[in-house]
Amino acid sequence: MQLDISKRKIGLNFDEYGSAEIWLWAPNLIDVSIVIEELNIIIKLEKQDKGYWYLKTDKIKSLNRYCFEITRFSAAENLSNQNIKTLRADPAALFLDKENSIAFDTSSYQWTDQNWKGIKLKDYLIYELHTGTFTPEGTFESIISKLNYLVDLGITAIEIMPISQFSGDRNWGYDGVFPFAVQNSYGGPQQLQRLVNACHDKGLAVILDVVYNHLGPEGNYFSEFAPYFTEKHHTPWGSAINFDDFGSEGVRNYYIENALMWFRDFHIDALRLDAVHAIKDSSAEHILAEIKHRTTQLTEITGRTYYLIAESDLNDNRYINPLEHGGYGMDAQWIDEFHHALWVAAGQEKNGYYADFDGITHLAKSFNDAYVYDGQFSKHRNKNFGKPANNPGEQFVVFSQNHDQIGNRMLGERSSTLVSFEMLKLMAATVFVSPFLPLIFMGEEWAETNPFQFFISHNEKELVDAVRKGRKEEFIAFHSEGEIPDPQLELAFTASKLDWEKPAMGNYKLMLNYYKNLIALRKNNAALNTLDRKGTKAKAYEAKNTIVLTRKSTNQKIICLLNFSIDIQNIEIENLSDKWELLLDSSDKKYVGPNLNNTNFTHNGMVDINPESVLIFSLTDE
Repeated sequence: MQLDISKRKIGLNFDEYGSAEIWLWAPNLIDVSIVIEELNIIIKLEKQDKGYWYLKTDKIKSLNRYCFEITRFSAAENLSNQNIKTLRADPAALFLDKENSIAFDTSSYQWTDQNWKGIKLKDYLIYELHTGTFTPEGTFESIISKLNYLVDLGITAIEIMPISQFSGDRNWGYDGVFPFAVQNSYGGPQQLQRLVNACHDKGLAVILDVVYNHLGPEGNYFSEFAPYFTEKHHTPWGSAINFDDFGSEGVRNYYIENALMWFRDFHIDALRLDAVHAIKDSSAEHILAEIKHRTTQLTEITGRTYYLIAESDLNDNRYINPLEHGGYGMDAQWIDEFHHALWVAAGQEKNGYYADFDGITHLAKSFNDAYVYDGQFSKHRNKNFGKPANNPGEQFVVFSQNHDQIGNRMLGERSSTLVSFEMLKLMAATVFVSPFLPLIFMGEEWAETNPFQFFISHNEKELVDAVRKGRKEEFIAFHSEGEIPDPQLELAFTASKLDWEKPAMGNYKLMLNYYKNLIALRKNNAALNTLDRKGTKAKAYEAKNTIVLTRKSTNQKIICLLNFSIDIQNIEIENLSDKWELLLDSSDKKYVGPNLNNTNFTHNGMVDINPESVLIFSLTDE
């Protein structure tokens, strides 16, 4: 079977005449039939080259439930009377209902975003959300009702945590088992199409978080069909997905088809690829590079630009370097090190991987160099780590909070319950004045205090017990701080939902207005939204626990003073005079700050800055 960029050629698809074409990659099987339960029909598939099976029929219609009756060799001996017959869902189903696949016609939705050309990556201001906890209803439909709010906030792109079908109704999404299927409890595939269309109508890009490094544990029968996994490599989740071992071509096609489907059939603008460092591939062409190559080909057909954003902890810019320069071609990557340095600068604990970070000195380094560790010795890893990256600022995504950094804490506490109100404002500003792409996590903008805990809804008792045990062992050193929330209980899920009454109240409302002003400053000042890192210089004043950050564009210079100490600091700024305009003072009384008058400078350019606050000055050429 040849990959066809213009249409999906795996799973069940409908042609222009309404007939269903079914392609199944299953070299491990000796016979396959499709079972259409409501019609009481069973139809055999025909074996094709390279382990594929094929059927074209007009018997099955959109939204019919179906499954495969598969026949495989017995593990005991390869005798016909020992063959095993089993009913299984389609590994490439787009919609699932318990054990059944549901036929879905992606072309049935009437898109109205024909004029949508997307936005440039450098203009992405990202809002990460979890569908199940973002709204009380926890559906794609309910997200649509919040789009005007996000536009008013100033967001330009939403990032949706994984939506591939998982067991039960509650999960972060990283336990998805069917990569092509859209979670039924969120509304299924057509509701996702409606959401993306509505986002484009509002001028919002859509990033979808996808997991290509493992499959979830419950309901994972893929090995019965084909060699989806390999013992050649191992990951934290067990045997690695087989991208480079015997029989890997079908696996590679499967995931390439998946990426192309989200772009082509669901009009997604960008994919965030989870933990690419756990994708093991020693092929001559890395799977990420091939996905990039195929995505570029799709752009030539559709005229739309699609982005690939990697999560990686390797500090290896090979992932984000262009294909023509020997890289894998990812358009951007998350850098946790900016967060880690910011976290320590904010006075938080230095345990685990945080022990590698020295607060403002490393935060200043990340402002300047993106990676904190770019070749020096890491105590946490006990080795030299990373290499320098000269890539432009738009290739790095930074944050003060995200789902991992909150949800992987024992109690799932947000920063709003761990640092002062003033420090929250300072941390937010640190992200938005950076020369990188800023990301905020849902509810952060009003200082939401509800936690974001780890939650599951598995059906297998042994698996639930294993997850509970794993969580207890992970946080054994912190048990004195409280009881670990039971991830299987619905309470862990409901407690993690946003409280949408807070943004209209008290300090929550003031914080929301502060975020709106920060985002507007980012958009409206060239020195902040120009992501040329050559115009960025950060200097740490260790004794004062303060950073002076300079950002430049062609006709503007901005100076940011970031005071992470608990004292007023007096900082000398060269050439600062009354010609400079004060754009932001986070300690202003309108943000419930102590409100020193920071606009009166001495003749030698000395500036007083309040504890745990930020000052932003601008000088524009006439």
